Amino acid sequence: MSRAGRRAERLVDAADARLPVLDGGPLLRKAFPDHWSFLLGELALYSLLVLILTGVWLTLFFQPEMREVVYAGPYAPLRGVRMSAAFDSTLHISFDVRGGLLLRQTHHWAALVFVAAIGVHMLRIFFTGAFRRPRELNWAIGLTLFVVSLAEGFAGYSLPDDLLSGTGLRIAQGIMLSIPVVGTYVAFFVFGGQYPAHDIVTRLYPVHILLLPGALIALVAVHLILVVRLKHTQWRGRGRSQGNAVGKPFFPQFTASSGGLALAATGLLVLLSGLAQVNPVWNYGPYRPDQASTGSQPDWYVGFLEGALRLVPPWETNLAGHTLMWNVLLPAIVLPGLLFAVLYAYPFVEQRLTGEWRTERHLCDRPRERPVRTGLGVAGTVFYGVLLLAGGNDIVAQTFRISVNALTWVLRVALIVAPVLAFLVTRWLCRALTAAESERLAEGVPTGEIRQSVTGRYETDHVPVAAFRPGAPRRPLTGARTGTPSRTPRGPESPDR
Repeated sequence: MSRAGRRAERLVDAADARLPVLDGGPLLRKAFPDHWSFLLGELALYSLLVLILTGVWLTLFFQPEMREVVYAGPYAPLRGVRMSAAFDSTLHISFDVRGGLLLRQTHHWAALVFVAAIGVHMLRIFFTGAFRRPRELNWAIGLTLFVVSLAEGFAGYSLPDDLLSGTGLRIAQGIMLSIPVVGTYVAFFVFGGQYPAHDIVTRLYPVHILLLPGALIALVAVHLILVVRLKHTQWRGRGRSQGNAVGKPFFPQFTASSGGLALAATGLLVLLSGLAQVNPVWNYGPYRPDQASTGSQPDWYVGFLEGALRLVPPWETNLAGHTLMWNVLLPAIVLPGLLFAVLYAYPFVEQRLTGEWRTERHLCDRPRERPVRTGLGVAGTVFYGVLLLAGGNDIVAQTFRISVNALTWVLRVALIVAPVLAFLVTRWLCRALTAAESERLAEGVPTGEIRQSVTGRYETDHVPVAAFRPGAPRRPLTGARTGTPSRTPRGPESPDR
């Protein structure tokens, strides 16, 4: 052994005597899938790190107070205007603190990317069936992480106390009031009195910087522990089975690629923050209860709730002296509750219906081989997309010079019809793709050369399929049109089917 090798060995021994360095050997050799779709969760993780770093910096300058002050900063259009100390400190960060506007926008963009990465990551898990046994709990943790991130984003969005965020808080207060019997008490408790009161920013601040971030970090930690404990799912292929994991080792290959992704994500967020303006609170001005921002649009992750509120007709019911506001209760409380209840229950329901709950599943499904599940996922995505579009129906109507009432009725019909059509078209397309693939595997790939038989019939020459996409079968599938559960592999070659 060389002198450098002996020095390195002594250094490792010295470190291991004080820290469990060598105990992490199995973790350092853990296999991670090398397909790009498995990096979506890491993108969410690195966005969270950017959020934490920029959020800690912002807490040094933000004042979570609603006491009234007179603005005397450098932004001339608001000079002399009365506003809350929270809004005044937001302007101070944006115009007085060196690099403040860049870091505030980086924080905002990181929040948007964080929620988006979680959502796309959950879609990848859903469409590939990675939520099945033994990963049902991790699916529930990931879904809870998504819900907490929505609440965290809304809390941070509301802190500046500008006219746009104040309009969002007014809508939130109306949602609380729509809860039968206890709605008034809930609103008074949250806001600290009659709206707008003077405590909401002060109360949201510790929730935004302590309670919800702590919950996010705890959920991410448990999620990662379960990922290591249960190992990653993987695409089918040669040498891959239900009993192994094939991929890059954690060190050094995976750490190098993942570290590069972290640096690229951070750099792109900072670049985006410097080039693309987001949430210019100085244009909105301070919040006043008697005003509403023109064309108010929330951040995209709560846009579906805004759209649901705009689509439900103004239904009311008077019952025992209480007024039930169905046009608020149904879209803002009942609909999200049912939506997330279905998502939490789906892994267990599907596995019971297909009989897959009896065995563990470590291989990913291709969406085309599960036409029903894929159809349901696309239908849910279309349902969400219609609600998101409805959240900006006034902007769309103004942009395209159409009636906002007519557009609202079109979206109401589309909310019911479009998901059904999406399910039927997606299921048909999955079955057609699977049948075409099976035919291609059975007959081979056309060479383009045509020959004539002795009977006068023209035939095309074929060659065996040589290139396969990740997870693609190497022999024709049987029963693929029905979307039945994939068979449990019996040997090392069964994943190739």
